[in-house]
Amino acid sequence: MDKRILLIEDDPILSRLVAQQLRSLGHQVTQVSGWKDADAYLAAHEPHLIITDVKLPDGDSLERLTALVGVQPVIILTAYGSVRDAVAAMKAGAYEYLLKPVSPEELTVVVGRALDDAALRSDHQFCAKRLKEREGCASMIGVSAPLMRVKETISAVANSDITVLIQGESGAGKELVARAIHDHSPRAARNFVAMDCCTLQEKLFESELFGHERGSFTGADKQKRGLIEGAEGGTLFLDEIGEIEPPIQAKLLRVLETGTFRRVGGTRDLQANVRIVAATNRDLATMGRAGTFRSDLYYRLSAFVIDTPPLRDRRDDIPYLVAHFVQNHNFSRRINKRVSNDAIRRLVSYDWPGNVRELRNVIERAIILSRDTNTIRPEHLAFGASATNAKVSVSFDKDPTMDELQAEYLKMQLRKFSGHRAKVAEVLDISERNVYRLIQRYKLTEKLA
Repeated sequence: MDKRILLIEDDPILSRLVAQQLRSLGHQVTQVSGWKDADAYLAAHEPHLIITDVKLPDGDSLERLTALVGVQPVIILTAYGSVRDAVAAMKAGAYEYLLKPVSPEELTVVVGRALDDAALRSDHQFCAKRLKEREGCASMIGVSAPLMRVKETISAVANSDITVLIQGESGAGKELVARAIHDHSPRAARNFVAMDCCTLQEKLFESELFGHERGSFTGADKQKRGLIEGAEGGTLFLDEIGEIEPPIQAKLLRVLETGTFRRVGGTRDLQANVRIVAATNRDLATMGRAGTFRSDLYYRLSAFVIDTPPLRDRRDDIPYLVAHFVQNHNFSRRINKRVSNDAIRRLVSYDWPGNVRELRNVIERAIILSRDTNTIRPEHLAFGASATNAKVSVSFDKDPTMDELQAEYLKMQLRKFSGHRAKVAEVLDISERNVYRLIQRYKLTEKLA
């Protein structure tokens, strides 16, 4: 992608030649001849690189270096080179010190290196976090029909830059979906930056997301770039978007509509070259009608919606997830563990209100409780209160007959126990043969997707 470069040079011929060379490389170049025009430009824009002559009609660039290099790299040009000036420039933070006349080849190499190094510095703080998160993060594991539909949807939307809203219960894997969208997109080589929208107060949230200028509030002793800039060229994932306050909703809407934003305390419009993916476990449409979430922001966010299925709707994936968690836990590995068939059946029959996150916690706890044995059995599994206080909910668009109620309840139990007739018979307090007869009567398959 082309970069914005500010060229400050009072020699019109050299300025034109340097600008032509930079534009031939695909960059956007703004030419000014002195610091008065440069200051006016910098008040409204933020270039990726500054190239400046040392001696200008209205000032010495070396005196301004300290203030400039904290924001973007600076390359110094001069016709009066000396070891003393070169050392002073490099100590003040200049990226490079070049003598005039500069060859096109040398300029191309130095500018390319300066921009690449700046991008690497910008990426560094996020790369370590991303690698750490990936090490401990399960991929989208499973073979169930609901999961396959989600994967197909991800493949369909990943290559575009459209905003995506991921809906689903807590712990169902919304961030995994967001990461998969990023990893299969043209932005995969750049940062995936995640932000939890419900952990920060409004002012801190705004500073974290948009960044702030020096002196914008008490304690802001230097400029800070926000997560939007940290995710430049990549994907910004806003988790639990339904929790943000109305003032932030308005500013986020501006980012989506104009592709620009301002740091806290700033006056410059900065480009937001990011793809935004948001997630929520709340009903934003209902919140919009109630006035607690901006309807116009909801419409922007919901340009493309992906529903993440809860674990109880993809029970076929539970054995695969269990195997993954057993093989990839990051604590004691003294004994190779396996999970008994009885334990698997119990795991499949549980409704998992905490979804995949809860399953992982249960398995890791079972690894500890099973101690030196190599088999995890049902007695090693510790579930939440809902395991013993199950609730049944069925719905019809009309008053159902007794047969319809019985068929729906039987279907629910078959799905819950993955077609295990003996377990269904035990719950219904009837014989296994009677369960089989009812399956045939209502034309049900024993294992329902």
